[in-house]
Amino acid sequence: MPELGCLACDADTLAPMTDLDLRERHDLVDLMAELGPDAPTLCEGWTTRHLAAHLAIRERDLRAGPGILFGGPFASFTDKLMAKEMKRPYEAILARVRTPPTGPLSIPAVRSAMSFVEYLVHYEDVRRANGNAPRSDRPDLQAEAWKALSRLGPLMVRKAKTGRALKLVATGTTAGSKTFGKGATVMITGEPVELLLYLEGRRRAAVVTVDGAAEDVAAVDVGSFGV
Repeated sequence: MPELGCLACDADTLAPMTDLDLRERHDLVDLMAELGPDAPTLCEGWTTRHLAAHLAIRERDLRAGPGILFGGPFASFTDKLMAKEMKRPYEAILARVRTPPTGPLSIPAVRSAMSFVEYLVHYEDVRRANGNAPRSDRPDLQAEAWKALSRLGPLMVRKAKTGRALKLVATGTTAGSKTFGKGATVMITGEPVELLLYLEGRRRAAVVTVDGAAEDVAAVDVGSFGV
């Protein structure tokens, strides 16, 4: 993905579930500031400067949306917007990321729906690329990640078009299971954040186990899930 000052980094002050996205946002910015602009991330080819620029234009330039969502012919224009953003001083980009813009994103429920998964995943992109282990002190984060999987799971499985059903088995403080899709079943087991990372394309970093027939596991392993 110098000291910028945290607007709300104390987890105890962010009790409402809709504020978990703010905690992830601020913690991510703090970590990127600590590591500097050239630190690696799990996003292939991206340093922390690239990631910060991506997050800034995602929220502050509507023209970036098609390239981020659909890629293809729209991606080159989004790349140009990112390149322009990256010309700003790194600290200025982080300052833009730290505070959500005015408009719909100033409404906590809307902001959380649009940003929770984004900031959770990208925080882990930076944490794990720089040697940090999975967090064990965030049961509220696990619970909210499980809710996100409940909402996004069907869409993710349809998008991947693997022809297999996924059974997600959550472990730890938030236990349960959900099955999405049709066909031979592949079972993926882990804490909700790890399951989310797996389905968001961070397979090698996600701490999960994957069970099923070899050909079915192979099909899921190369599937492009995401949203």
